[in-house]
Amino acid sequence: MQAWPGSAYPLGATYDGNGTNFGLFSEGAERVELCLFGDRGKETRVDLIDVDAHVWHAYLPNIGPGQRYGYRVHGAYDPASGKRFNASKLLLDPYAKAVEGQVRWNKSVFGYDLDKREARNDDDSATSMMKGVVINPFFDWGGDRQPKIPYSESLIYEAHVKGLTQRHPAIPEEIRGTYSAIAHPAIIEHLKKLGVTAIELMPVHQFVNDSTLQDKGLSNYWGYNTIAFLAPQNTYSATGDRGQQVQEFKGMVRALHAAGIEVILDVVYNHTAEGNHLGPTLSMRGIDNAAYYRLERKDKRYYTDYTGTGNSLNVGNPHALQLIMDSLRYWVLEMHVDGFRFDLAAALAREFYDVDRLAAFFELVQQDPVVSQVKLIAEPWDVGPGGYQVGNFPPQWTEWNGKYRDTVRDFWRGEPQALGEFASRLTGSADLYEHSGRRPVASVNFVTAHDGFTMRDLVSYNEKHNDANGEDNKDGESHNRSWNCGVEGPTDDKKVLTLRARQQRNFIATLMLSQGVPMLLHGDELGRTQNGNNNGYAQDSELTWVDWESADLPLIEFTAALAKLRREHPTFRRQRFFNGRPVRREEGAPVPDIAWARPDGSQMQPEDWDSGFGRAITVFLNGDGIRERDRRGQPIDDLHFVILFNAGDEPIDMFIPDVEFSPSWDLMVDTAGKQAGGDPIKPGSTVMVEAKALVVLREHVEPEVEADHSVAASLAAGTTAVDEVPAAAPKIEVQR
Repeated sequence: MQAWPGSAYPLGATYDGNGTNFGLFSEGAERVELCLFGDRGKETRVDLIDVDAHVWHAYLPNIGPGQRYGYRVHGAYDPASGKRFNASKLLLDPYAKAVEGQVRWNKSVFGYDLDKREARNDDDSATSMMKGVVINPFFDWGGDRQPKIPYSESLIYEAHVKGLTQRHPAIPEEIRGTYSAIAHPAIIEHLKKLGVTAIELMPVHQFVNDSTLQDKGLSNYWGYNTIAFLAPQNTYSATGDRGQQVQEFKGMVRALHAAGIEVILDVVYNHTAEGNHLGPTLSMRGIDNAAYYRLERKDKRYYTDYTGTGNSLNVGNPHALQLIMDSLRYWVLEMHVDGFRFDLAAALAREFYDVDRLAAFFELVQQDPVVSQVKLIAEPWDVGPGGYQVGNFPPQWTEWNGKYRDTVRDFWRGEPQALGEFASRLTGSADLYEHSGRRPVASVNFVTAHDGFTMRDLVSYNEKHNDANGEDNKDGESHNRSWNCGVEGPTDDKKVLTLRARQQRNFIATLMLSQGVPMLLHGDELGRTQNGNNNGYAQDSELTWVDWESADLPLIEFTAALAKLRREHPTFRRQRFFNGRPVRREEGAPVPDIAWARPDGSQMQPEDWDSGFGRAITVFLNGDGIRERDRRGQPIDDLHFVILFNAGDEPIDMFIPDVEFSPSWDLMVDTAGKQAGGDPIKPGSTVMVEAKALVVLREHVEPEVEADHSVAASLAAGTTAVDEVPAAAPKIEVQR
């Protein structure tokens, strides 16, 4: 096999139209072999002789797209010092841009003897390993442009590629569960109907299906088990896994962008699928274990685990950081994605031990001209000490707001709590984000996500029901802040079903009317259930797939209507925090940008917020107080709104605040479904709010008289009496 020296950059396999450059980082290696595989499995090994800055490289002419490859890395095998080199193990390139096949689980993929763990295992793993694939980097993007939708106008839809599409009747069976299915008009039409501006895809980086799950007849459905940070998951491809998955993914992005929908990826850089010291040797462990993984200081046989998965990526090492940054840039520049949600992002901030917002990872992101310009969303916690970091990420970042989720759940299930906490979450969580100069959009608000109950299950179960996972119902969160409305699980009781429907609408309405960025879990808008399973990570089945044929159609319409209300009124998506101060002065008392009232209409007093006196509250939102400008620099103005919340168990007559100019009000939303339309509500009157219900009032505006554009009207307008025609038309002066 002819091999030229090639280049140390870029890392990975890079095809240029004539041949392919291969580059692999390994500081501790003594020898590196590039292994090429023919269609029948024949292996050809090429020694990488040239080494620059610990990068082993070569250029192979005439090697092109579709070529399968891997590496064998020679060096010391001394786990006690952190070295786990073993040339009998075929290793996947961490920079592979496509991966063929899956891991076939047997003893050959482990670096130690399964019966005698301290002994080295020299069984060859090549026939059991997934392989890297050289890809064709060229693609006709057809003028694709990233939508670049501001956070303040965003509605994020968290979805699983297979779970969203596997049971959709309008999608051809041969493409269900794939990138092509996400790009299908039926899915795009649904997203557009909901007003979704960004789809956040659960992990699509190539991941490994755990042997422990496969032995139970389960699988790693969610995909939080990454092995290749630049490769799209091959099982989500309808067209093949020899590079076709890359083209198909790009086609999906192009189709979503054409519909004005951004693509955000849920990325897992905090750990890999190689697990702890008893895990397999698939890639980084055999390439340079000490560089890529954080090892225990006292005994380097063991891995520091801040993730609960067995290992943590070593973000204190510049080469591990380079892999993360190269991956992020690749997905933006080559795959055209619009942002990232970082799983267990606090782990990436542990450069040494503690979570540090000034860690090198954040500095690299801050100065990167590519990555710094896309949406960056943190899951701001991990399982290590001091790992819960909601509100503590740098200003450039937005965060999944777990406190929003907990507070809103508690409010609507009637849990006693300080109303001040609920008010803070509703208005953008200034207590978490304002101190660091961030704005309400720093808060990604959600009530449900993939990890936990669906929204329908949140109102149908008090307890988790995870028996199908094979862990004796011990897995998953036990404190869900859920309420079953009186009956655990399925029921025919109409009163219970009505209350559950109302509660789902309460959650969706609260989410859409809160300041910040709303995130909706796929299927929540159509009443998806997992039968009480709140940890569906291993359930690749109808339990977790969206059941489109059983969709709650009225709930879809309600969700779309609330999203439209939010989209049309910037009052609900302000870019600055409320301050409670007047925004203008006219006759009478000044009107603040926001005002809170008790059910009797009297203004909330400081002592009321922490008294836990009740579960009903009124908020007035001043449409004149937005203090924003649109993209053309014009001042934004809006109508006034009043929202009435009643999380209590009894209906309440709630007084409408009598604001300065006493407008009348139109009833826009009633989650109890008992009031709609009708005559405007007079100022100072009361509105009956059902138990566990929310009502939205909008300042009444007289409808404009529409112009008559009919032919008859045009003819009438054009017939003027002769004696009414002026003697001479006035001249129009044109100045040059």
